[in-house]
Amino acid sequence: MQSGSSSETEKLTAIDDLSGMCLGLGQLARRASLELQDLSTAVKNRWLLACAKALRESTSEILAANALDVARAPEYGLTDAAIDRLIINEKRLEAICCSLESLAALPDPVGEILSGSTRPNGLQIQKVRVPIGVILFIYESRPNVTVDAAAIAIKSGNAIILRGGKEAFNSSQAFVGVMNRVAQQMGIPEGALQLVPTVDRSAVGELLKLSEWIDLVIPRGGESLVRRVVQEASMPVLKHYDGNCHVYVDRLADLDKALAIVVNAKTQRMGVCNAAESLIVHRDVAESFLPKLHQAMIPFGIEFRGDDLTKRILPDAVQATEEDWGREYLGPILSVRIVESLDQAIEHINRYGSRHTDAIVTNDIASARRFTVRVDSAAVMVNASTRFNDGGELGLGAEIGISTDKLHARGPCGLTELTTTKYIVFGDGQVREG
Repeated sequence: MQSGSSSETEKLTAIDDLSGMCLGLGQLARRASLELQDLSTAVKNRWLLACAKALRESTSEILAANALDVARAPEYGLTDAAIDRLIINEKRLEAICCSLESLAALPDPVGEILSGSTRPNGLQIQKVRVPIGVILFIYESRPNVTVDAAAIAIKSGNAIILRGGKEAFNSSQAFVGVMNRVAQQMGIPEGALQLVPTVDRSAVGELLKLSEWIDLVIPRGGESLVRRVVQEASMPVLKHYDGNCHVYVDRLADLDKALAIVVNAKTQRMGVCNAAESLIVHRDVAESFLPKLHQAMIPFGIEFRGDDLTKRILPDAVQATEEDWGREYLGPILSVRIVESLDQAIEHINRYGSRHTDAIVTNDIASARRFTVRVDSAAVMVNASTRFNDGGELGLGAEIGISTDKLHARGPCGLTELTTTKYIVFGDGQVREG
């Protein structure tokens, strides 16, 4: 597909048989998924490397398509954070290409033998990692995610149907167009990578009915999108709703490290799910730590919303409400609570957190261990920023999303998380008796 103008985008929404179109996507993806299961690692890696090369060579095409999306962003009422996520520039495009190359260097999980045994009757049992099959990926205004999701899906042997937001439609078209041109040259089966050719919201509902053809749906976006998918999906859903991430500064914390970690966790990129939204500080260090943090946050325009003790230390802090403790701000607001103990901090996180990412800053090993065991989150950081809960940062190459579910995957979802298992049994004529 080539990137299109806004008029072309509108034209693509006018599909007479939306149900039939979605069914066709699912059926084509199913056929492709069966071929992908037998595709060699070498072919998949060559495709990833060739995609990185082709994307670099298509820089002008991709940036032009992205410019169309950015120009229309005000029509959609996007926040500054959302527009930042939408923008593709040469630096971000190079990062996307490097991610593809990193993914090619990772081991292929497909075919890995997880366990094996021989039964008394001679049957040889193997538990083997295999692709899930067909993935439906629904996401909002993050065009770089188009590439990450496509790459992870195909490297792990899955066909993928991409349904991106209208805000990034032209950018996604450009990316998928380049990757599919390379796919044709590399022997990737037709239908392995498909972009839904409409921004009509009704297409999502039609796709979510196709449990016969689609094995898993992954929504990545705002809470309203995720809840709609969960409500309507006829197939399993891998998801997280929001990212109310905490940093707890313990009474035995190195306060210089704590300052750097909190500033990074909150301000490095505010509009993402692993940014810190809530700060908890032990009472013993609050009076020395909070004024330094307040000063460090001035250049970023951070508004503090705190409890009574916080307001005594920081007079310009806004009084926090019950709603503030559980909010994902995705912007320059930080809730602050002062606690009397580690256990009180843990209790606060487990009550108000979103089970996404939470961090402790401490020099006490016992406190760190108790925090990591008792905090019920997909990722728990010790003396490190919440921003590290990311597939690339954790060595997964890239991610298709972060799950706060407990089945079947939790945390950043990379290659392994898009696989399941099957048992392969080798016999020599054995029959079951009794």
